[in-house]
Amino acid sequence: MTVLLAVLSPRIAAHEVPNEVTVFGFVHPEGNTLRLLIRAPLKSMRDVDIPTVAGGFLDFSKMEAAERHAAQVWIRDFVEVYENGQQLTVPVIAATRTSLPSDRSFESYDAALANITTGAKLDQSTEIYWEQGMLDVMFEYPIQSDQSDFAIRPGLTRLGLQVNVVLRFLQPGKPERAFDVHADTGIVHLDPRWHQAFYLFAREGFFHILDGTDHLLFLLCLVIPYRKLKPLAIVITSFTVAHSVTLIASAYGMAPDSLWFPPLIETLIAVSIVYMAFENIVGAKLQRRWIVTFGFGLVHGFGFSFLLRQRLQFAGEHLVTSLLAFNVGVEIGQLFVLIVTIPALVLLFRYVVAERMGTILLSALVAHTAWHWALDRGSALMVYRLPQFSLQDMAAGIRLLMVIIAAAGLVWLVNTILSKASGPVRGPSAPSSTDPLTR
Repeated sequence: MTVLLAVLSPRIAAHEVPNEVTVFGFVHPEGNTLRLLIRAPLKSMRDVDIPTVAGGFLDFSKMEAAERHAAQVWIRDFVEVYENGQQLTVPVIAATRTSLPSDRSFESYDAALANITTGAKLDQSTEIYWEQGMLDVMFEYPIQSDQSDFAIRPGLTRLGLQVNVVLRFLQPGKPERAFDVHADTGIVHLDPRWHQAFYLFAREGFFHILDGTDHLLFLLCLVIPYRKLKPLAIVITSFTVAHSVTLIASAYGMAPDSLWFPPLIETLIAVSIVYMAFENIVGAKLQRRWIVTFGFGLVHGFGFSFLLRQRLQFAGEHLVTSLLAFNVGVEIGQLFVLIVTIPALVLLFRYVVAERMGTILLSALVAHTAWHWALDRGSALMVYRLPQFSLQDMAAGIRLLMVIIAAAGLVWLVNTILSKASGPVRGPSAPSSTDPLTR
């Protein structure tokens, strides 16, 4: 019966969405043509008639039409390539090929090109089920110059629930660039100019602050006791310098690269929020709060770095520019939060609840939330064994410590200068009766 069904139904259409799909690709402009080589699993291209023979094996005598149809409706119609900001015209499907899953030609551009264009095609003697086949496609775009500014939007999210695109860009006269991106990343500049990298990472920093609930709660704890410019300037400057130090240090390999490190940092971030909230409840002291904020800023900087581990591949040759831009975006995001939060707190403490009682209530609510985070994240951290440090780790740690000490000295100097310039600062325990922002 099974053989009869196979004979009567020589074509199979796939319907299940794969959980994970990996797509390999090369982008190579040369002269007035840009070639895009793509390899994707056939099983990710659903509702395409795949010709088969008895037993469910691929019918290679009829595969070319199916290959071109799949390449058009699943890849070509969703991948966008840009030259100097202008989207290129619809490409020509220059060649297609079905390959074995064990084929390794996509390890290099030359091997992949040779396999698609001149390699021997699989024939009927090859018995392979359609779910195992890999579709190789070569698209050709007309371009003005191979030295233009190229970008790509790999819109291949429909291929699976989780799609990863391993892409390499080979531009004549320049080093090869490798990208490991998700299909929903948006437009990726393959060799970004400095202003493109700056805009990308400034935007990342801005939205990372707005999307990060833990960072927002930490900022709220900083703002509740001090709503005047001078106290906030000292505390926020301390936090900014500290997280910038560890963020940049992580980008240059001075942070541990072990599995236990991210859950440790996430746990410490939650603990930092709990501590700051309790300090607000018992009474914050500005004279030492910048020190505490500096210490926790170092921890939050490592938290920021986890996002950049995947994003720095889009910086191109502009690593320093991208790091500075990310910090600029973070600071703009913090400023935006302060602009919204400070007037809201002023109104709350003036018309709804007394300042001391409101400080306690808000801080207790934040502490309760962060405490549950700390417990959950601490449980995830306990899964890992105690870390073992090598001499290389110790050397990196010493370099990082030296940078931290220098940054702490800079913040202390700024704090000293500001204190001498305007005299002692009143904390929340001694508010000014004439200043509406501290009543």
